[in-house]
Amino acid sequence: MSLKRIPLTNREISWLYFNDRVLQEAADEAVPLIERVRFLAIFSSNMDEFYRVRVATLNRLANLNEKAKEILGYNPRKVLNQIKNLVIKEEKKFNNLYENIILKKLAEEKIFILDDKQLNVTRGTFVKNYFREKLLSNVVPIMLDKHTVMPELKNQLIYFFVRLSKTDNESESKLALIEIPENMSRFLVLPETNQLKFIILLDDIIRYCLDDIFFIFDYNVIEAYSIQLTRDAELDLDKEVSEKFIESLSKSLQKRKKGKPMRLLYDTDMPLDMLSYLVRKMQLTAGSLIPGSHYHNFKDFINFPNVGRPELEYPKVAALQVPDLSFGKSLLEMISKRDFLISTPYQSFDYIIHFLREAAIDPGVREISITLYRLAENSRIINALINAAKNGKIVHCLVELKARFDEQANIFWSRRLEEEGVKVIYGVSGYKVHSKIILVKRLEKRKVYFYACLSTGNFNEKTARIYADHTLLTANKKITAGLVSVFDALQKNVVPQGIKNLLVSPVDSRKLLNQFIDCEIANAKKGIPAYIILKMNSLADEQMITHLYKASNAGVKIKLIIRGMCCLVPGIKGFSENIQVISIVDKYLEHARIYLFADGGKEMMFLTSSDLMTRNLDHRVEVGFPIYDKELKQEVRDIINIQLQDNTKSREINSLNNNRYHKTDDKIKVRSQFDTYTYLKQQNKF
Repeated sequence: MSLKRIPLTNREISWLYFNDRVLQEAADEAVPLIERVRFLAIFSSNMDEFYRVRVATLNRLANLNEKAKEILGYNPRKVLNQIKNLVIKEEKKFNNLYENIILKKLAEEKIFILDDKQLNVTRGTFVKNYFREKLLSNVVPIMLDKHTVMPELKNQLIYFFVRLSKTDNESESKLALIEIPENMSRFLVLPETNQLKFIILLDDIIRYCLDDIFFIFDYNVIEAYSIQLTRDAELDLDKEVSEKFIESLSKSLQKRKKGKPMRLLYDTDMPLDMLSYLVRKMQLTAGSLIPGSHYHNFKDFINFPNVGRPELEYPKVAALQVPDLSFGKSLLEMISKRDFLISTPYQSFDYIIHFLREAAIDPGVREISITLYRLAENSRIINALINAAKNGKIVHCLVELKARFDEQANIFWSRRLEEEGVKVIYGVSGYKVHSKIILVKRLEKRKVYFYACLSTGNFNEKTARIYADHTLLTANKKITAGLVSVFDALQKNVVPQGIKNLLVSPVDSRKLLNQFIDCEIANAKKGIPAYIILKMNSLADEQMITHLYKASNAGVKIKLIIRGMCCLVPGIKGFSENIQVISIVDKYLEHARIYLFADGGKEMMFLTSSDLMTRNLDHRVEVGFPIYDKELKQEVRDIINIQLQDNTKSREINSLNNNRYHKTDDKIKVRSQFDTYTYLKQQNKF
């Protein structure tokens, strides 16, 4: 099969269909109302990042013209047009959902989001006082005229484009820009009246008080329209792994704020002459103009306050204990006897914190090695590592400085760690280190033993409350020996390779995965039951997709659970008739990566930090790890089976890209995330 001839969905287009699945959650009446608002916020935040990264890249490629078509196999300009058409449709769907459905549902709950024209005298006075006490000093307009150089708009901030005019003399109108403060809550809860709850947005507080800002000018008409600019987020970096690299990255992060404009989201009520002024002054292209609503930066609605019933949110559920793994005993001692699996957020992330805390104070522990990609704002992981260093342990910590949008935080953490005596490793030149691994070296009766923690997700206690991941705690020598080799390579700033028993990118994992698929193909041809089950965030690597098509044609049954983008097209005759793909979008973000192969009846299972994308296979250091313990393997298999039976929150990925809900023969309602919690809760009873 030629790579150019195989059926593929463009990755950017596929991603937009994923974001549409997020919008489906906001539209689902079975989802609690405040959670629906938050799914709108997630949709909006996703779209912002999509423009900053993916559309920015396509715009650069489009400038290569014919050469880009030859390299990519598609026309980036054509894809950009497809993106714009899809985005406009999704923005219309979004606006209709918010304005005509969500706001009405909130009103039914006696919750009202008021705008600047809906304030009575009492609430208006409350808002005026709040503005003068809290906001006025933070709001400084920039006056504009035809000779003024347009100021650099900050990325993703909201601005008001304001016009002051007199009805009898429009030629003397004045223009201004107001930056909406980003360091203040977007929502103000107003005094309650007759059990009615009122909320006003920061935007409308400023609109209501525009006269307090422009009182020195002579006007009788004032207009304010919301705009938001999304800039190119890519960085041009010196790749040398050194202190010089950190300085280069810090400077590049400042440049990011002034990157090339990718998208101007504007209020559709804005008069054409004002929009034309912005286009001219900012040198925008028609393709970068996206009509929007009265409000932008909807991502802030992730913090929308619930002033109503508790039932308007998902109920808080207690994190479950892992059977036989006690906080009151030595975790290292328990791990020395058997492996343990932690499935967050269903089970507590605190086990990982306790693993590090115990290692930090245990007299027998000599060294701790860890890779870090994204960290919580007040990271207890960092505190544990600092305590370990203060207790005389040798701590090796690889902080990935190129973790997109976390670069600044990771620079801060790396310097803090160095100040406290931690040996910070700055990665491998030319590669991101995306693995999530910890190795503890302990001296026991003059012998060295190793304990490991390997995960599909980041060591981040904040995201662990909403990201569904699996973490293995083990002292299995097959795994720990492999990790010793991985960390030896990373400390020498070289790519790890030839590691036994682990799936390690960028050198070995592609080769090994191909071997596993070839084994299934060979078994299918022999009439031996052959199947592959893969779960991941994204599937985009063309070579891997080609290999899966080959396996499908050989009769291998393939089931895929892909949350995000999926470039493979299932159900195509001659390519993918034996492939089924579903996507689960629900309360938690499905983040675990699981690779499962029939292996002639022995069933081989790997958990990993890697998706099947070219960047993960060829340009990142990733670590996949086997599950050897039979009980734990069965536990993961049971969870996968529950997900494959989901007939409530799973959607089919098909050639129509219609995000149709997946239906199963089972007449019982299966909602995999809720049922997984129930399953793990029942495990505690045995």
